[in-house]
Amino acid sequence: MSEHDVEQSPAVHVVHDGPRQAPALLLIHGSGASGGSWSPVVPALAGHHHVIRVDLPGCGQSPPALSYDVPVQAGRVAAVLDGLGLRRVTVVGHSSGGYVATALAEQRPDLVRSLALISTGPSPDALLPQPVLLRVLLAPPFGPLLWSRRSDAMIRRGISVTCARPVEVPDDLVAGVRGITYRAMRTVLHRNTAYIAEQSVPERLAALDVPVLVMFGTADPRWEPSSAHLYDAVPGARVELLPGVGHIPMLEAPETTSKLLLGFTATAADTPPVIPQA
Repeated sequence: MSEHDVEQSPAVHVVHDGPRQAPALLLIHGSGASGGSWSPVVPALAGHHHVIRVDLPGCGQSPPALSYDVPVQAGRVAAVLDGLGLRRVTVVGHSSGGYVATALAEQRPDLVRSLALISTGPSPDALLPQPVLLRVLLAPPFGPLLWSRRSDAMIRRGISVTCARPVEVPDDLVAGVRGITYRAMRTVLHRNTAYIAEQSVPERLAALDVPVLVMFGTADPRWEPSSAHLYDAVPGARVELLPGVGHIPMLEAPETTSKLLLGFTATAADTPPVIPQA
């Protein structure tokens, strides 16, 4: 079996890295991104894990879907894990990928050993005024016109404005972003907001019995960095603040991000499973 394999199902594009017999680590990207957003950290993670990257529907190489509701997205990810015969997986979500990861743990606790959330905004009131380029691209009247005309340079710039450090944007991430339609992007953003407006992420996590790691850049331009402390309310949660890092730690600080994730997975592996009450 190759250590880098690609699968295509009708709903979700999946990429595998690392040995299949190693502990599984599922990576879920955020809105307007793809599995390529994880490229800088995959080599380090794949040295210890069977790394599974998904392109959520409408993103990257996955086809559009009828519904982009967060629980529905989580159900599609659960189907991927069921199809692979995996249980008790460490699930990592970046930005709104953390909502899908949380919903997956809510729906299918049998699948989730532990959760790591990176730059995942906890509630709607933590959202900051967005960078100008993103506001122009995502709102009428110019958004629908500019979106289909985005050059690779504009896509790279749109990704970079959410970072606090100069970054090299992976080519596969640019290619993955190019396939996202304006309608899908707008719908995903609305559905994400609905999910955290119904109940905040810390409140949702507090109701679960699962180890949690939260990473947040202190210079995140999308979410108020101090809102990371709302996760302190989650019993046993570990909150790591990354100085001078923006919204995409995987691109801005890949070594630190990898080290924190590997340390967390090693600790979580020592956590005994919870036996459901009869």
